[in-house]
Amino acid sequence: MTDMTTSHTEKPLLEVTDLEVSFTTAAGEVPAVRGASLTVYPGQSVAIVGESGSGKSTTAHAVINLLPGTGKVTGGKIFFDGKDITRPSRKQAEALRGKQIGLVPQDPMSNLNPVWKIGYQVKEALEANGIAKGKKAKEMVPEILAEAGLPDAERRAKQYPHEFSGGMRQRALIAIGLSSQPKLLIADELTSALDVTVQRTILDHMDTLTREQGVAVLFITHDLGLAAERAEHLVVMYQGRIVESGPAKQILADPHHPYTKRLVESAPSLTSRRIESARERGEEAEELLAPTAGEGDVTADDVVKVENLTKEFILRGQGPRSKTTFKAVDDVSFAVRRGTTMAVVGESGSGKSTVANMILNLLEPTSGKVFFDGTDMATLTPAQLFKFRRRVQPIFQNPYGSLDPMYSIYRTIEEPLRTHRIGNPKTREKRVRELLDMVAMPASAMRRYPNELSGGQRQRIAIARALALEPEVVVCDEAVSALDVLVQAQILDLLGQLQSDLGLSYLFITHDLAVVRQIADEVCVMKDGRIVEAATTDEVFGNPQQDYTRDLLDAIPGAKLDIWA
Repeated sequence: MTDMTTSHTEKPLLEVTDLEVSFTTAAGEVPAVRGASLTVYPGQSVAIVGESGSGKSTTAHAVINLLPGTGKVTGGKIFFDGKDITRPSRKQAEALRGKQIGLVPQDPMSNLNPVWKIGYQVKEALEANGIAKGKKAKEMVPEILAEAGLPDAERRAKQYPHEFSGGMRQRALIAIGLSSQPKLLIADELTSALDVTVQRTILDHMDTLTREQGVAVLFITHDLGLAAERAEHLVVMYQGRIVESGPAKQILADPHHPYTKRLVESAPSLTSRRIESARERGEEAEELLAPTAGEGDVTADDVVKVENLTKEFILRGQGPRSKTTFKAVDDVSFAVRRGTTMAVVGESGSGKSTVANMILNLLEPTSGKVFFDGTDMATLTPAQLFKFRRRVQPIFQNPYGSLDPMYSIYRTIEEPLRTHRIGNPKTREKRVRELLDMVAMPASAMRRYPNELSGGQRQRIAIARALALEPEVVVCDEAVSALDVLVQAQILDLLGQLQSDLGLSYLFITHDLAVVRQIADEVCVMKDGRIVEAATTDEVFGNPQQDYTRDLLDAIPGAKLDIWA
């Protein structure tokens, strides 16, 4: 294990030595962190990277004494600012939390109270940490929200979390985390659910705030590009152990541990950067991309075609009769060629998911047409529409929300077959086994329930269910955005393989251009409901025409790293 990035002469702010954390289960003690050691100096940024279950969040929660459930520190030491905080009393833990160590948790929606206004929640944090009370605390709220990059902070303070976008909610949590000016800020998967441009804005702003206040930052992330760009020092965790540690760029340029090598190879943002570097050197870098079925197939006919698609929503105003019209999709036209992948890219609110829902016939267009196999969808009878559902299937973003927790895996995959009256119980069971095998899941998974599976396994089940009816088109709506890079790479490889085996056509809705690089043949870039750029993937990456597209490309974490040059 290598030493810290810079030669720090001052004392460490946080020192974790040989940390052991276990959880008590019905089967006995299960170790979650094994012999982990790391050091954070004042003002330094350190990132812990690893997949779900690697122990990275557990390590951070042990530091702040917030281990969930039956979790407890069973060995090792944690020192903060020279004091032993391994097993603090309740009073000591409360004195540390917020005032000395701030936390920005992962999911802003479940970490902000939905029934309290944002301003009240910031004020509560100020009072709880003894920064200010009553009127003084109330006066500080807009100032703190403005510091965290929220425009019109006074008005925003009076709103509820559901009135904020994901990026705004994350800023509110950063405001709360930094409001008491802690010495250390733990940022747990700070931007994993955000668009790359929003992500960059928030991280830039946080860099400024932490630098001005001299705050040390401990990032917990599965995004290697982000870790390399934002942290001086990198700690790689695998199965509860630290397997590699050292200067971030050095580790990415020359990873030693096999697991770190796999992480570097699998990260879409870094793959994208490697391709750019190879091309700049005049090398061919196509082997870095997942195979796509439609390459070179210019004669493929259009399986899906949308013409002048527009969708307007009526929004209620302040008064009982006041209404305004919001145009979510504005005159959109494109086509998906059979056997290829079309990616529709844009930030949240760009209209891309609304387009997908109109193609799936889940939303009715205000104007314009959707053609499937040359037939205008608006002309279909209910019986024809039922048949159409067999031929076009969705895979949604959140495998936690798209699978019914009360259905076994067998019933989940079998249900579309039963709904469409395909086969008998025996042939349906055979088909379920085939589908599980197709997505590399064991047949024993049939008896399990979604809560017994990891996020990646759940997404494989969602893919198996989508393929049950042998569709021709699969609409993937942010289908890999919630997954770790290794799982994400597996799912992208699986989708590529299934496309070449079954001749599938994909409409891939995403905000992540790095993923697009790996899977798409063609790209439509959407902004404010309109398509601003449409071309082949190579053209969009090699020669973007619009400033907006260039911004999206520049915002990919790790996009400017020159570690492969």
